[in-house]
Amino acid sequence: MNSVMESLWYGNISPHDTIVEDNRYYKKLLKLMGQNRDRLSETLTPEMQTVLETYDDNINEMNSIAEMEAFRYGVRFGIRLMMKTGGSLECPSA
Repeated sequence: MNSVMESLWYGNISPHDTIVEDNRYYKKLLKLMGQNRDRLSETLTPEMQTVLETYDDNINEMNSIAEMEAFRYGVRFGIRLMMKTGGSLECPSA
């Protein structure tokens, strides 16, 4: 099962291009972050620029790990849910 999950995670099996493709708020925040980072970067010494780049790398790695763990949890939760409902997509009758 890990190989299937890893294939999904790394994009070898891709049900869609991106999760946030149509999220305007996400795109707005991404643009704002880029603008602010550029402004900050312009004021830094070369040494501090290197520190900022290392910080960015660390944050990106942490985010990637957190996203992968959330993905794994979601897949496992979905499987457990399907097993509990017998694979039915309909709500049980009251």
